[in-house]
Amino acid sequence: MARERRPPPGPRGRRRPHCVNRTIRLGGVPQLRLALNQIDSTVGDLPGNADAVLRWTRHGVERGAHLVVFPEMMLTGYPVEDLALRSSFVSAAREALRGLAARLAAEGLGETPVLLGYLDRAEAVPERPWQPVGTPQNAAAVLHRGRVVLSFAKHHLPNYGVFDEFRYFVPGETLPVVRVHGVDVALAICEDLWQDGGRVPAARAAGAGLLVAINASPYEVAKEDVRLDLVRKRAQEAGCTLAYLAMTGGQDELVYDGDSLVVDRNGEVLLRGPQFEEECLLVDLELPPAAAEPPGGVVEDGLRIDRVTLSEDPLPPYEPAYPGGLAPALDDAEVRYRALVTGLRAYVRKNGFGSVLIGLSGGVDSALCAVLACDALGAEHVFALSMPSAYSSEHSRTDAEELAARTGLTLRTVPIAPMFDAYMGAVGLTGLAEENLQSRLRGTLLMAVSNQEGHIVLAPGNKSELAVGYSTLYGDSVGAYGPIKDLYKTGVYQLARWRNRAAAERGETPPIPENTLVKPPSAELRPGQVDTDSLPDYDVLDRVLELYVDRDTGREGIIAAGFDPELVTRVLRLVDTAEYKRRQYPPGTKISPKVFGKDRRLPLTNRWREDGLPT
Repeated sequence: MARERRPPPGPRGRRRPHCVNRTIRLGGVPQLRLALNQIDSTVGDLPGNADAVLRWTRHGVERGAHLVVFPEMMLTGYPVEDLALRSSFVSAAREALRGLAARLAAEGLGETPVLLGYLDRAEAVPERPWQPVGTPQNAAAVLHRGRVVLSFAKHHLPNYGVFDEFRYFVPGETLPVVRVHGVDVALAICEDLWQDGGRVPAARAAGAGLLVAINASPYEVAKEDVRLDLVRKRAQEAGCTLAYLAMTGGQDELVYDGDSLVVDRNGEVLLRGPQFEEECLLVDLELPPAAAEPPGGVVEDGLRIDRVTLSEDPLPPYEPAYPGGLAPALDDAEVRYRALVTGLRAYVRKNGFGSVLIGLSGGVDSALCAVLACDALGAEHVFALSMPSAYSSEHSRTDAEELAARTGLTLRTVPIAPMFDAYMGAVGLTGLAEENLQSRLRGTLLMAVSNQEGHIVLAPGNKSELAVGYSTLYGDSVGAYGPIKDLYKTGVYQLARWRNRAAAERGETPPIPENTLVKPPSAELRPGQVDTDSLPDYDVLDRVLELYVDRDTGREGIIAAGFDPELVTRVLRLVDTAEYKRRQYPPGTKISPKVFGKDRRLPLTNRWREDGLPT
């Protein structure tokens, strides 16, 4: 059931900006109650997404909303990737949109206009004869009285990071403006705000009283601060109140945090939604009246104003019930933790799995993955195997047992020593091959139990290990999803400690044993082994990796930042030669500016080296 906005649990972190609770002047000034539905959708689930629109629209209408808004590509899910190239899917999306409009009217909801995103195709455009007819478009539509009364496509198309919209879509060339109860509302889609020009200055030229932007903008660390600054700036440029509705939930590697915003023309925040929660955000606004003879024609960036009037006259004055407000801010660690929980939960549930399986070693990586899974799915849906070898320490076994006892997950112990001895008796292995055999035996066991019992296996590798290739193919890299794939090792420790601290503050038992957090990290594949036998200290390694991987800083730039040249050369060589391993690693939640996979795509066969030395 849809809910009105409520604060998310958890301690306050960064301060939210000052909120202006606007006093509505009753009499002669148009008022409008927005219902901004900060919710999730599932790619390809046209019936389920349509049902969600119907359900949440009813919730908003019952609370007196005058305009109900849903996120970018709500009807199809986002991103649809190569589904956009299937004409059958585009046709199904268009038909689902028309069917949804009819359903809204049939259920008594048709009088309230509904804005939502969907997948469309381009029609013939006289002023753009070179544009292929039928090309897919990232589009949005306004539904009213059983019909699609206005449709438009995203004007600015992102083509960076995880976005490939130039591959799929052609841009829209209109500035859509819908008149609702005497207010001219300009409409935009996501990237239309993130790039200069286009619909933002066009909204000012058109005399809009409100600009509504629908979004499916993926989360990454600190993006909420960037987003707030952007929305404030664009509201001032548009010269009107700006409502920024964001999606929440997850899709494959992407996670959406919500954090929807409404700011006035001066950039003052009227409303801010919570992060990682589905909510119906209601707000009453006082807005400028539409001009009797509004501007028309072609404005900024060659956009043609496309106007539709749904209700000419302002509403009778009413007492505002939803003046706005700010959801409490979360601290940085909690935001990242919630992102990982949201991404894991979405992947498991949307792909129809009921439970997960993880190899629990007693180390911090598998411990954090297990706790994330318990928080995402419930401990009753989390299963683990402890698979000690001859080199496994006693504390590794007891730490795994202690974590299972604290969280309530189901743990089984299956020693791999007999299997290892059988292999070694059949083929003579030494050194690294002997070490990796232990990891591969564990991977085989996990996949076998997964196959037998129907669990999805979680891979516990972190970003530091993936970067330098410190993992075993078909061993600790097996699995269907990597919850901490985009989290450096230092970040793993930070979130593990935060989760324990948060539990203690709530009077609960911290889920991760203290010994797991203080012992030196080790793969335990040979006697006395620790990670620093093969790698620099993680605090140094991760800072180098952040520069090289996340910021694309070259060798000389990293050395100039104060790092030892020999260490830099070594780390960069490890990263460059491990690309083939990363290609075979499962997907995992993106939280950084550049995740391995969708963001960072390098050739497997590659003789370019930052250090200039022979390959």
